[in-house]
Amino acid sequence: MASYRSIRDLDWPLLAVTLGICALGVLQIYSATLGTHWQDAWWKQIVWVATGLVMMWITANIDYHSLLGRVIYFYAGAIALLIATLFLGSRIFGSTRWIRVAGFTLQTSEFVKIVLILLLAKYLSDLRAENLTWKELAKLGGFVGLPMLLVMKEPDLGTSLTYIPILVCGVLMAGLRWKYLLIITAALVLTLPIGYYLLKPYQKDRLVSFIYPDRDPKGTGFQVIQSKIAVGNGGMWGRGAKESSQTHLGFLPVPHTDFIFSSFAEEHGFVGIVVALVLYFLLIMQVVQNAQTATDRAGLYVCMGVAALLLFHVLVNVGMVVGRMPITGIPLPLMSSGGSNTWSIFLMLGLVNSVRLRRFVNYS
Repeated sequence: MASYRSIRDLDWPLLAVTLGICALGVLQIYSATLGTHWQDAWWKQIVWVATGLVMMWITANIDYHSLLGRVIYFYAGAIALLIATLFLGSRIFGSTRWIRVAGFTLQTSEFVKIVLILLLAKYLSDLRAENLTWKELAKLGGFVGLPMLLVMKEPDLGTSLTYIPILVCGVLMAGLRWKYLLIITAALVLTLPIGYYLLKPYQKDRLVSFIYPDRDPKGTGFQVIQSKIAVGNGGMWGRGAKESSQTHLGFLPVPHTDFIFSSFAEEHGFVGIVVALVLYFLLIMQVVQNAQTATDRAGLYVCMGVAALLLFHVLVNVGMVVGRMPITGIPLPLMSSGGSNTWSIFLMLGLVNSVRLRRFVNYS
């Protein structure tokens, strides 16, 4: 009977929207990779989605409070895994981001997001003060900063940046005095030149090409220019798979991963873009709705952390492909081809469902 209630009480609208986005992703991966050496990526994505659904169901049936109680061990394990990746990981495209675990190649930094969401939810829900102090802000900054530095060392600037919205969302919801916010903002602005100096040469090139793509149209500006052309080619209704020149003539780089939105826009046009963005809006709003019905502050922080992360992914990826943000390699959730990101998103949605299934339980 309990199992029946769990199935019935799952967030079915959330699941429906999630599968709708996944379906768009699989279809676009199939179309974008047809006739290329990536043409088997679409069925691999189906396998990742199917296994991700199982992971989501398992996570939903685990009381998130039991996970919060063990989060310090998860955090220690995540740091150890990131360090192991640096020394034992596989080097691909100049970065050491992947490690082989039980026959699978996993991008370990993707799963750190889940641990950080749980860690901040546990820490902030245990606080009783109305506003955060500098000491608490420093602790939270250290918790998030350590894995960020390890991921940047791989190097993977894009994934490391995805940890920031989890922190920002948490501290803003916990209560941050305006003077603290102004001081932090001023400090970030003053340290930007130092941060730019510490970037790798290719990362600096990406920033420059984002601002001035025409300075090197065949080099650092090539991806941005071709992506914008692909989006513009789509027009109102799209050009269809057979007429999408940028995607199928090889001008658009990796059309099934980082630039899948460009490929999707070229083939399905403005109408297709609106459909995709509406689905993402519904997904994020459904997560927020679960945050509003959470029975305690910990559940609220978990759901809002997931919502903030999804919003950041969508805004940055879409902004990247239309030339409004630097190219950082941040995938589009549930659409971009990739097992680690797909699994991590499904695990997060499992946490959201775990909060939902326990919304009528009194933990006070």
